[in-house]
Amino acid sequence: MKPTYLMDDIQWQQLIENVADHFNDVTIKRGFQYFKQGKVKEFAMPDADHIAAVVDGSELYEVDLHLSAFAASRCTCPVHTNCKHMIAVLLNYANEQERSVHALVNAHSAGFTRLAAKADTRTTPPSRSNLSPDHREATRNALSKTASKIPDMPISEWHDLFDQCIALNHVNTQNSQYVQSALASIYAVKPPLSPGMQQLYGLHAHLRVLEKLVPQSPMPGYPSHTYMGYYTQIAADELKEAIERDFESPLELTDEPMQEARMAETLAYLRQKMLTESRNGTYFSDAYYQFWLHWGHRGHHERQDSSIYTEELQHLQAAEELGTTLARLPWMLARSWMHIFQSHDNEAWALLQEAERAFPLKISSSQLLLFLQALRKAEDWARLKDGLRHIGPLLHSHRDDHLQDYIHDWDLVLQHLPEAEQDMWDTLVGMLPFAGGMYEEALLAHEKWRSWIDYQLSIRSEPLSFRVSVLQPIEKNAPELLLPFYHQAVERYVLEKNRASYKAAVKLLKRLFKLYKKMKQESRWELFFTTFTSRHSRLRALQEELRKGKLLS
Repeated sequence: MKPTYLMDDIQWQQLIENVADHFNDVTIKRGFQYFKQGKVKEFAMPDADHIAAVVDGSELYEVDLHLSAFAASRCTCPVHTNCKHMIAVLLNYANEQERSVHALVNAHSAGFTRLAAKADTRTTPPSRSNLSPDHREATRNALSKTASKIPDMPISEWHDLFDQCIALNHVNTQNSQYVQSALASIYAVKPPLSPGMQQLYGLHAHLRVLEKLVPQSPMPGYPSHTYMGYYTQIAADELKEAIERDFESPLELTDEPMQEARMAETLAYLRQKMLTESRNGTYFSDAYYQFWLHWGHRGHHERQDSSIYTEELQHLQAAEELGTTLARLPWMLARSWMHIFQSHDNEAWALLQEAERAFPLKISSSQLLLFLQALRKAEDWARLKDGLRHIGPLLHSHRDDHLQDYIHDWDLVLQHLPEAEQDMWDTLVGMLPFAGGMYEEALLAHEKWRSWIDYQLSIRSEPLSFRVSVLQPIEKNAPELLLPFYHQAVERYVLEKNRASYKAAVKLLKRLFKLYKKMKQESRWELFFTTFTSRHSRLRALQEELRKGKLLS
């Protein structure tokens, strides 16, 4: 859903500056965690300057934000103002506006880079970026005249034009401000274009500026890893998000004679960049996948068959001639990707397994999940189930949020193929221990109470580490399953022989008493508790805690 009120670039820059001025780094990082965890429960904009929201913290807090008067903003939390709840709401606002969340998270860094950029422009020796205003205007007019021929120019000449525009850039430090200035120069010469041409123009503007930021693969004999500065990486990540948004907008197809040729040029450019990308980056690889996921087939509207994928696979196989300059992992992944589009799944999974063996732990989770996205888009649930079985074990050591995306795909498969449930459990068990959190949540969601308890017992979990809301469904539906979970934990606490562990034991003993009472088995409780107190009668600190807890008179 599009936001009611849209901010412009000036308001966006002002928001970044306000965040830097009013919030410290620790607060921003904590607010970022709240945002990622989805703790912004309600969000409304009564007008363009006012945000009213509710954030789930220790309790539900109401946030009242005034974008043009931060000092008047308030939160009902104990801090009242400039708190992490406000940051979570602002990040939610940026996300709804399709602005870079990371730009706000790194607001202090952005402030530093603005100062650095100003210092850099003062010390830069005379160059084309320091032309006189009259000379600069004349140059821009000449470029605009060249740009008027864009509809008849190949993509490679677009890039040459973009490079000349970027050369007028007055910012030389490669950061977010550099990107904004470079894009402004490119858009300043853009002639009137058809909708589809405008999409391609915007995409290639982003890609060409990204190419200025991202280190290229080194020549043979040089170190294989290249360095990207912190602020440069922030700018590159923002451009990556912009490119993803470019592809998410459906391609406007036209009957222009050069449309298919330009699509072929775009693909060739992305392929070449992907196949020679530095080992420590996936920017062009990700753009290549997005092209195929959203635009690939639409760009070849005269050929509605799999021949475009066969042709692309031939291009990829021929790329082996690049020798030592070939980025082999992206190359292998792209070939596997083409097999998926051709429904040659066995070949795809075999090639993916080969890539994992050749480059252990190097395949990013976002690249792996793109395979599932393609299958999900095809709505072939049997193939998606098979893909989940192959992709799952490769997701080791990746972030929990990606594992959540993975389990959501399993839920989708089970909606259409309920008989696939056992395949899901077999796969998740095979992904242990790294997928333990996801496995636990799935067991609870599917009301597998016994399996959940068995898993907790096997990893010696602490019952007191769980929220009451997690254990309540088990207590309601299968209370007897909690008995060994609590009993074993009580014994472990007592064996630690310190005051804190005795207090923890008493808390669990109180829960046990309530459980036995709920099950109408008070006699079993009396027998256990009498034996327990007798066995530990010499532990005076424990006896004291039992009395404090009113379990002993």
